[in-house]
Amino acid sequence: MSGGEVAGILVAVFWAILVSFLAVALVRLAQTLKATTKLVADVTEQAVPLLADASATVRSAQSQLDRVDAIASDVQEVTSNASALSTTVASTFGGPLVKVAAFGYGVRQAISRRTRDEDDRRTTAKPSRRTVIVGRAVPPARRARRRRKD
Repeated sequence: MSGGEVAGILVAVFWAILVSFLAVALVRLAQTLKATTKLVADVTEQAVPLLADASATVRSAQSQLDRVDAIASDVQEVTSNASALSTTVASTFGGPLVKVAAFGYGVRQAISRRTRDEDDRRTTAKPSRRTVIVGRAVPPARRARRRRKD
């Protein structure tokens, strides 16, 4: 055997090994592609019903949102009506009610002053005089201080 034949045999063996490795790699790649194809088919089989369910859920949610929108607009209308009614009632009855409350307060004050004056007359021999300033009675102690200043 000559050196050229040995080199040819080595090249042939090298190519045989290389082709073997490539064949193994191609077989594994084919197996991976088969597994991937099967996986995609399974996902597709499961995804189609899930997408149908999701679509039905979205439609149901949309109808519920439409109902909530209608309810919210009704509530807004009721709120505006209640506000208008409240304003009307306040303007109609507010003034007279304030006047009645003020009158009641004035009557209570007058009765309490009269009762106080009667009590003062009973306890003292000399009736106490009160100085009236703009509808108010000044207590006797203030009146005494005011006299001292003068």
